[in-house]
Amino acid sequence: MSTMATRPSASHVVPVRLLGAKRIAFFLILLGLIVLFFLLELGIGAVHIPVAEVVKALLGTTESETTSKIITELRLPRTLAAALCGAALGAAGLHLQTLFRNPLAEPWSLGLMAGAQLGVALVVTTASVVGSAVLQKIAFFSHLSIVAGSSLGCIFVLLMMVSISRYVNTITLLIFGLMLGFLSQGLISIILHFTNQSQGKIFAGWNDGSFAGVYWEQLPFLAFFVLIGIAISLMLVKQLNALQLGEKYAATMGMNVKRSRILILCSAVLLTAPVTAYCGPILFLGMIIPHLTRGIFSSGDNKILMPGVLLVGAGIALAADLIVHLPWERHFLHLNAIAAVLGAPVVMYVILRNRKIRSL
Repeated sequence: MSTMATRPSASHVVPVRLLGAKRIAFFLILLGLIVLFFLLELGIGAVHIPVAEVVKALLGTTESETTSKIITELRLPRTLAAALCGAALGAAGLHLQTLFRNPLAEPWSLGLMAGAQLGVALVVTTASVVGSAVLQKIAFFSHLSIVAGSSLGCIFVLLMMVSISRYVNTITLLIFGLMLGFLSQGLISIILHFTNQSQGKIFAGWNDGSFAGVYWEQLPFLAFFVLIGIAISLMLVKQLNALQLGEKYAATMGMNVKRSRILILCSAVLLTAPVTAYCGPILFLGMIIPHLTRGIFSSGDNKILMPGVLLVGAGIALAADLIVHLPWERHFLHLNAIAAVLGAPVVMYVILRNRKIRSL
């Protein structure tokens, strides 16, 4: 009798199995879309290259030297960077939304990217004043100076937001993050007065946000930090699930809340700082990717959401960059313009749907 009482009914088992099969199908579809966008990214541009030639160039069997150079030297680093950065921002957004229990939290809205921008501006100005050669000697690797500046700025803002989050509500925290962004922009304008014109133009181009500035020289450094951040993220899914129910509940489950918070924040910095350092401030993606993933998989379980945001993030970043690099005749689109068009409606939907936010 007791055995029958604990055995799940057939009507319960079948929906669970169907739900699992449905989620597997979604993962496979996302992988297929990533492959499709990846190939289109490499083929579509000012010079159109058929998919068959793209594959040959990747395999090293193409007979055209020009096609090989366009694919391997120009488009492939940008495409790989887009996939990495989209996955990184998606994971960082999921971390911050879970940790702060705030549906609008992400690296940009919480001021992390503003801090990273300020750090990069300080590095650029230092290079202009003391000379880039001196700065390269100080840095362990010459390519890491900009990452160091971005990381320090990001960490500073993150520690400030963690401290403030204990005393303010959701909306106040977001307003504070936005104000930090405006403050950083003002400080950046002042700091750039001490740099030369060429360095100022480099910073202005970087500040627009683009995956096109990542070449083979920078890609290993970007991939190194992002992959470490992703690895930590995948190991933290149990802690993230516990924190969704509150820190007190997580502590009663035997979790070291303080250590888990530090690891989650370190992962968020590892995912945000190198992306901002090499690609500039990419807006909205960190906010919308977790929400889209929750909608696709109909789940709040981070064991599903974490790999989900990596795939959804890579796919959205590739699609957005593909739109940017379509052969437009009359104008050039900026990546953040596409991100804003995608992100603003999602943010408005989240605000209208979330009763807690509407009541504040």
